[in-house]
Amino acid sequence: MIRRSPLEGVALIGGLRELPFLAQLDVRVDPDDAEAREAVESVIGALPIEPNTVHGGADAAVLWQGPDEWLIVGPPGGEIALQSQLHDALGDQMARTAIVDVSANRTTLELQGPRVRELLEFGCPIDLHSRVFGPGRCAQTLLARSNVLIWHVADEPVDTWRLLVRPSFAAYVTAWLADAAVGLTD
Repeated sequence: MIRRSPLEGVALIGGLRELPFLAQLDVRVDPDDAEAREAVESVIGALPIEPNTVHGGADAAVLWQGPDEWLIVGPPGGEIALQSQLHDALGDQMARTAIVDVSANRTTLELQGPRVRELLEFGCPIDLHSRVFGPGRCAQTLLARSNVLIWHVADEPVDTWRLLVRPSFAAYVTAWLADAAVGLTD
């Protein structure tokens, strides 16, 4: 089966690019189940326990989604190997966890530039100010009335944000970003 990007053929504004087909695994494990948690962490590193935080960087990261849920994001095509590694590490603890490949559930839009935060603030109801939403923060929220997972990747050397959005909303969110960016040039 040939995968198609939901933004194939869509013109993107400067500073915006799609990162299609990133590996995405949803992991559910009780953080108080030390044996299962340690098995997961032996493969992916420490799970972020503080709400709305991210461990890792642009290449591979673990995003907090809830008290017992994390999203692992990695390079395209890496989901099968990573899922296999987690299953092997968990062994008998597999019955106490859930690992689901959700790679096809969202595409990723990456925005870079000096006014990205301002652009996102036009359509996002949460406080994105750097004092509360700096690099290494993530949240499930709305952007232009569309469900997104917003992730502040870095502010140096260039301010970088990622939006994980459902494929059916990707073209709409992209068009909204282009329209909202016009307001920043005035």
